Amino acid sequence: MRRQTGEPRPGWLKTVADQGMCFGTPGRGIGGVERPYWDESVHYTFSMDEVLALEADVELLHSMCLAAVDHVVTTERFHDFALPEWAHEAVAASWRRHDPHVYGRFDLRYDGSGPAKLLEYNADTPTTLLEASILQWYWLKDTHPDDDQWNSLHEALVARWGEIRERLPSAEMHFTWSGGEATGEDHVTVGYLQETAAEAGLDTVGLTIEDVGWDVELDRFVDLEEAPMNAVFKLYPWEWVLGDEFGRHVVRSLPATLWVEPLWKTLLSNKALLAVLWELYPGHPNLLPAFLDQPGILTEYVRKPRLGREGANISIVSPGSEHQTGGVYGEEGFVYQLFDPLPEFDGYRPALGAWIVGDTAAGLGIRETAGLVTDDGAAFVPHRIPS
Repeated sequence: MRRQTGEPRPGWLKTVADQGMCFGTPGRGIGGVERPYWDESVHYTFSMDEVLALEADVELLHSMCLAAVDHVVTTERFHDFALPEWAHEAVAASWRRHDPHVYGRFDLRYDGSGPAKLLEYNADTPTTLLEASILQWYWLKDTHPDDDQWNSLHEALVARWGEIRERLPSAEMHFTWSGGEATGEDHVTVGYLQETAAEAGLDTVGLTIEDVGWDVELDRFVDLEEAPMNAVFKLYPWEWVLGDEFGRHVVRSLPATLWVEPLWKTLLSNKALLAVLWELYPGHPNLLPAFLDQPGILTEYVRKPRLGREGANISIVSPGSEHQTGGVYGEEGFVYQLFDPLPEFDGYRPALGAWIVGDTAAGLGIRETAGLVTDDGAAFVPHRIPS
């Protein structure tokens, strides 16, 4: 694993915009200076052996996570995940029905010298998908056409929609995102997923989640044309769905209206998962020690809110120093994980985002930051596997 620099392609900004990237919030470099969010002046190289080892780590972690969901459902540990009590049985029922899932992203610490370590699992609403699947693939073809890349995301997504098509209540699927998300990232992500589903033969309709209606008389969800919504993809966190009356309709209408990602993924998109994994697999080489609500034996740790996002409300405690980020999370409780700082390359720290589609490892995206926390100032940089 190496970090390399190079000249961006002439006209790269228009190129990536034409490929669908419309959100231009800049990243932050060393000293807080602005850098492009998509930064192709930098890339990482990996050997094929490293990639094969990472693929194996990701698929093993995914299987361990599914086992953790089964454990939580079987032992009814829903309170550890700060889920509303009225939703507990519905989460369990979703798991027992095997409601279909599509994709997720593992955030990993990796430096090329040992096994990858799980930092967290973005299993419900992962983004940076277009960058990982499309943008960096075309960058590779334009700049290093003889090299390879850990990237079968597009083909895997199309195949996955085909696999779950018969398990959906309808061949028509509605794709929703929040109109309140200002950067456009969610809309771009959902639009791309909608394209992959259409390529797999599904009939697709796109609309904001705010435009999803509830027909009181017919007791069902309807779209802007007042057509029934029987299968819905949402890029909107389950904990937000369960936080209001809309969520009660969602839960009550399952499985007649089926939602992707499924309700059981509330247990994977929650950082309480990290502590449960450490309980089930203590000392596992792909895990960092983690505990619920207190640091346990840890003297150096990262305190993460169970439902935090984009590096918000993180506290890092290590000998002689403490680092904190702001935000609105934490009321739901915290998880304490061993502080194992990301490796440093030329003053930057990369976090690997390894994608799983269905149950198969499918690709890699890298976000790097000048700080200790991978937050909304991180830049996305491509990678390649030299031939």
